[in-house]
Amino acid sequence: MGKINNVTVFIFWGLSQSPVVQEVCFAVFSFFYAIILLGNLLIMLTVRVGNLFTSPMYFFLNYLSFVDICYSSVTAPKMIVDLLAKSKTISYVGCMLQLFGVHFFGCTEIFILTVMAYDRYVAICKPLHYMTIMDRNRCNKLLLGTWICGFIHSIIQVALVVQLPFCGPNEIDHYFCDVHPVLKLACTDTYVVGVVVTANSGTIALGSFVILLISYTVILVSLRKQSAEGRRKALSTCGSHIAVVIIFFGPCTFMYMRPDTTFSEDKMVAVFYTIITPMLNPLIYTLRNAEVKNAMKKLWVRKVFWDPNGK
Repeated sequence: MGKINNVTVFIFWGLSQSPVVQEVCFAVFSFFYAIILLGNLLIMLTVRVGNLFTSPMYFFLNYLSFVDICYSSVTAPKMIVDLLAKSKTISYVGCMLQLFGVHFFGCTEIFILTVMAYDRYVAICKPLHYMTIMDRNRCNKLLLGTWICGFIHSIIQVALVVQLPFCGPNEIDHYFCDVHPVLKLACTDTYVVGVVVTANSGTIALGSFVILLISYTVILVSLRKQSAEGRRKALSTCGSHIAVVIIFFGPCTFMYMRPDTTFSEDKMVAVFYTIITPMLNPLIYTLRNAEVKNAMKKLWVRKVFWDPNGK
């Protein structure tokens, strides 16, 4: 029997059914999304104008900000518009594209954070060989690898869902198309697909998290040999990285390291890693990093308030 697919449109339940709560959420999340765009664009601008691209750490930070903008833009604008809409619908194709986008940019972010941990490991544990190991060629290859791995992961997720029949129920108890909520609507047994999806996402989330924890543990242990000033500077940088990792991986692990089940808390947990983390990343990296703060001050003084060249 061929695949039956009567469903052309999915309907989101959204974050809440209460009009008052929806209006409050509209104001809050519009503000959050504006901060995501402004904060991450400011970091990208600072890295480019402040000539920080030569440093591998800022090379990757620039692309992390870019991925954060893309990642939140896959879900946030649609969610914000839907908060004031009477009917919250998305086409079947739109749903599959959103599912692809969430996993593509989310997975790429995971791998960029892992690469940034490797960069800090080399910088702190092998300082004399740092620029040799992390040359531009190596950085480009690592960056390309993060995008390729993200693509492979997300294409697997979408391929698993696309081949399922959807013949009746089309209401998704979420505010965007994610694998587990969509699997619940399929008109067939999704146990095997659910196991593969969990294995795919779970392996990446948990595997990367373990690698990150080991990397930062090795870094923190090696800091004992550093001078007080070197230790303080390294702790400042690593502290911001560790904060971002915990904020991002905590909710991700909760969502994807379990069998094919959905909980009522899922929507709030998803808000955390699709909106809160991309918003906090620029704040954490700038407030805890003297080099980025100085570059921003120079950028604004030079470009906005005062140009020493008289232009």
